[in-house]
Amino acid sequence: MVADGLDELDRYIIHSLQLDARNTPAREIAEAMDVSPSTVRNRIHRLEEEGYVRGYHLDIDYERAGFQLYTLIICTAPIPDRERLAQEAVEVPGVVSVREIMTGAGNVHIVAVGTDSDDLSRIGQDLNALGFEIVDEDIVRNEYSHPYHGFAGDDSRSN
Repeated sequence: MVADGLDELDRYIIHSLQLDARNTPAREIAEAMDVSPSTVRNRIHRLEEEGYVRGYHLDIDYERAGFQLYTLIICTAPIPDRERLAQEAVEVPGVVSVREIMTGAGNVHIVAVGTDSDDLSRIGQDLNALGFEIVDEDIVRNEYSHPYHGFAGDDSRSN
């Protein structure tokens, strides 16, 4: 590995996993980078152990699954308490993710899934009881993501 902790192979592995971690075999990455599949598997294991790769997450269509209220809740938390409150918020039933924001009044973004408006009200009350001030709530229609281009590299092997 290089000084910043990631070399070309590591970056290619990360980019490939961002594209489709479930359906990208080590053999395919190995062929593209001219290394052995065991080298790729060892690198993936090391990237996980060292915290570069923190997990593999499902992308769920909540609406199709019957949960119409996929909601972004913008909150304000006191700066000294923000991290603790964010960690506590993920334990609220219905909360699926929490993002700490470094600037602005809405310094915590919480994604929650509710079965109905009463359920969303309960989630809001639970967050308020933890110490959050709810600034805004928005129903999310769709969310899109894409691999970070910085891992793609400059050569033709990159997707």
